[in-house]
Amino acid sequence: MKKFILGSLMALTVSPLATATERLRSQMIEMSDGVHLATDIYYQGDLTTPRPTVLVRTVYNKNDAFVWDATWKTLVESGYAVVIQDIRGRYESEGIYKVGHNRRNDGEDTLDWITNQAWSNGKVGLSGCSYLGETQVILSATNHPALVAAQPQAPASGYYRPGRAWQSFSGGVFELGQTAGWFAGSGSSEFNTPDLTGKARSDYFNSKVGKSQTLLKEYPFEEYLKNINTLPILTLLERSKTHPNEFHLWRGSEPDGEYFRSMDFVTKNDAVSIPHLFFDNWYDYGARETLMMAEQFRKTGKTKAAQQHQYVVIGPGTHCNFAEQDKDVSVGDRPVSNATFAYQQAQLDWFNYWLKDEKNGSLDRPFLTYFVLGENKWKTADQWPLANTDYQKWYLTNQSNANSKNGGGLLQVAPPNTEKLDSFVYNPANPVPSLGGHTCCTGTDTEAGGYDQSAIEQREDVLVYTSATLQQGIEVTGEIKAKLFVRSSARDTDFMVKLVDVYPDGSAYNVQEGAIRMRYKDSLRKATLIKLGKVYEVEIDLNASSNYFAKGHKIRIEITSSNFPRLERNLNTGENNALGTKFIKANNEVLHGGKYLSYIQLPVIPR
Repeated sequence: MKKFILGSLMALTVSPLATATERLRSQMIEMSDGVHLATDIYYQGDLTTPRPTVLVRTVYNKNDAFVWDATWKTLVESGYAVVIQDIRGRYESEGIYKVGHNRRNDGEDTLDWITNQAWSNGKVGLSGCSYLGETQVILSATNHPALVAAQPQAPASGYYRPGRAWQSFSGGVFELGQTAGWFAGSGSSEFNTPDLTGKARSDYFNSKVGKSQTLLKEYPFEEYLKNINTLPILTLLERSKTHPNEFHLWRGSEPDGEYFRSMDFVTKNDAVSIPHLFFDNWYDYGARETLMMAEQFRKTGKTKAAQQHQYVVIGPGTHCNFAEQDKDVSVGDRPVSNATFAYQQAQLDWFNYWLKDEKNGSLDRPFLTYFVLGENKWKTADQWPLANTDYQKWYLTNQSNANSKNGGGLLQVAPPNTEKLDSFVYNPANPVPSLGGHTCCTGTDTEAGGYDQSAIEQREDVLVYTSATLQQGIEVTGEIKAKLFVRSSARDTDFMVKLVDVYPDGSAYNVQEGAIRMRYKDSLRKATLIKLGKVYEVEIDLNASSNYFAKGHKIRIEITSSNFPRLERNLNTGENNALGTKFIKANNEVLHGGKYLSYIQLPVIPR
């Protein structure tokens, strides 16, 4: 889905690209409906010699793609053909670009074409990150006979988890920053291309004029940045005069509406025939969906290879950040050490094993290899969720009002007997600013990763609950959720929970977070407004992470009603939030103790 981050693999150390590498440029492959997709073939040697192929289907311009990934260059030097294709309606390809459509059929047609070429030995692997990973898993679900293995990186946007299509919603709250940012920068359906088709189109793009053609029209991205604070959200990009795109359709749909359900996604009903080696990161937007997909693939696999050879590597980084990292790095501002993992070698070994029958130890790995933040250590597991997980409830209470970290909010294992509440005023005109997190591609100053939340925790509209200093370390690895009892003066509002690791020096790094829009508390397909003054029990999904809360640290959660501009502001009116231009303040309450046992549930791994 979201744009491949330049530099994520460019930093890999590889030998210089051999001069014998050739590029067969802009071949127009005909799809079953007559549309032609522009496709490049990179190879060495005689094109009449059969060889295995690695296919990359991109939304981001095939003419740039080969520069991005050093692994693809090395594959060509190792005797593979690497095929890179502009998907339908993008850059040199014909047709109309519709996000989330035509991916299975076009992928299958492309595989048919590859296997009919003299240079193909009939074995095809899949590669790429983000949208390029998304196209892989969707094509895998077709079970085309040419497919042998895939290596999807950050492919979560290809998996349909209800209410999380493309990770564009969190508990019904629209992920404004990354969705609007992606559409503004990369979602264009309009290109400077000639009114030519087939061979004539191929000849044009192989001509001197065609090779120098600037395909993407220039639009002022800066206008989007200026307007992100303005309303209504539905017409944000239209007002910003960005590329023509489908943002208005995206935001105008319910989180689990028919618009999303009609798209090409991998769903819970899909089973695959081939093995996958997944890469993802804890500070990316979809690590949990990647894990869910891998677990599904091996449980429902159509072949023994699919059942036995699904593997996942989850690192500490952000979106598509799979470089060979130095020993000491940072993710956002959070210091991380010992993060080195041989990503490129793992990819090469994977393809060589499956496509070249090279017995190289690529399968000598457990199902899951994951990095534990805080402990800065790689660990392994044979299943997800991890075996013997101890799901611990940490309850909210207070000694005094929990507003800000200077208040008296407490987090404890024992359920408190005394019923209490904390309240704050949520003003959409003064939202809590986004700082780090599990996001991507916003185009704003809101970057992904771990950042010290201390300044945010000074705000009176942020409730802060902190544990006592830990006397021994706790590993939290798995799916995290919170259950809250809440009340509001508005007909609709949002509640957000952030899990934080408090270091001995007082710095407080975000680990994971989640949200819920109250109108969607019962259904992500149909909105129902809440009743003023009524107490509601809600569950907030904080997705998944792995973090070691070390001895001397504290566990903390923040509760508030905004996280802007990462998440869209709730205007609190109960009207259509996408179309709204007016807002009201909301007095929001969190009840805890007694019959209102509010808590966060942590997946603790026994040691």
